[in-house]
Amino acid sequence: MIASGCAIHQAKPETDPAVYKVRFVDLYADGDGVATLQELLGSFDRYAGRFSSFLSVFNNYAQFKELLAYFSQGSCSGCRNGDCLYPECGVAECYRHKEVDFCFQCDEFPCEKTNFDPDLKQRWVAMNTRMKEIGVEAYYAEIKDMARYK
Repeated sequence: MIASGCAIHQAKPETDPAVYKVRFVDLYADGDGVATLQELLGSFDRYAGRFSSFLSVFNNYAQFKELLAYFSQGSCSGCRNGDCLYPECGVAECYRHKEVDFCFQCDEFPCEKTNFDPDLKQRWVAMNTRMKEIGVEAYYAEIKDMARYK
């Protein structure tokens, strides 16, 4: 499954064009993102500590930096690489069992096997439906510059 706005890279495009790798950080290769923000913040920690005494939002600065560091790692290698981060995900195992690259390729799509919450399921159906309409590569071209969560 491709998440809207994620950077998706083909792995071995010459031999397997349907296999994709997802990395959050790659979306920001133009300098507008996580790594740039980390650089701009530099050693802001000491200022955040001072500011927290009169601006309570800075009490959360450590958690913000932790989340920023997580995003900068691009640690999601995608479900196809056995790295599904969504607990109880039914798709991660099902696509292997059905021997499809994307859920829309299954004759049971859409199904109730995802275990997704309603919002995620709606996105999953919409993304797979669009890929089915225009193809995976065209879908990637269509969403590659979009924000992942709108």
